[in-house]
Amino acid sequence: MTDPDDWNAATIAEFRANKGKVGGYFEGAPMVLMHHRGRKSGREHVTPVMYLPNESDPDSIYVFASKGGAPSNPGWYYNLTDAASGTVEVGEETYPVSVHEVVGADRDRIYAEQARRYPGFAQYEEKTKGIRTIPVLELRRA
Repeated sequence: MTDPDDWNAATIAEFRANKGKVGGYFEGAPMVLMHHRGRKSGREHVTPVMYLPNESDPDSIYVFASKGGAPSNPGWYYNLTDAASGTVEVGEETYPVSVHEVVGADRDRIYAEQARRYPGFAQYEEKTKGIRTIPVLELRRA
């Protein structure tokens, strides 16, 4: 298995070299680079993830703490929710965001739309069934 840090570094480099576009498994998918500070380490991190645009608000996007269907949430989820803020790179633009967790029926509707567009997310949800509900975060331009 490839080291996640190596994969992230390669994806980040490709994202920046191609104005926010990447190939391979994520070709054609909307990608964002999330900048967040480690809540324990204080270190700056950049994490590439897929996002879902908020169709009714161009200043807002949704990200999904799927961790590929793992039984635990990814570290970036805790970093962003603890800080309630971060920075994102979308395409060639970088801007600060506020972070809000989406819950209940809104969370379910948004996650279902992501799973409809990208069936891998339905698989992640199936893998976590009975273990955890995959969090959905709204990142809103600050």
